[in-house]
Amino acid sequence: MTMKKEFVRESDLFESSDLSLIATLYCYGATIECVDRTTGPRAVFCIKRQRGLDQIVQAFYAREIKVDPLDYFNALKQCKTRLYDR
Repeated sequence: MTMKKEFVRESDLFESSDLSLIATLYCYGATIECVDRTTGPRAVFCIKRQRGLDQIVQAFYAREIKVDPLDYFNALKQCKTRLYDR
């Protein structure tokens, strides 16, 4: 059996240090690929680009997006776990 490693190109990633945006994207099924803590005082979350991601980001900043409060709270906890877990 041959195992293939999946390489993620930088252009395939969406990056943001906005924790509330990342938690919202997580609610919509986005996967956090990595957390870059080398960028200075704020860590940068890397999300693998998927179909519709840009529309969700635009809706977030336009304040047009709705998420379940409990789902958002749980997503925020998951993001913080990834942020502080080394």
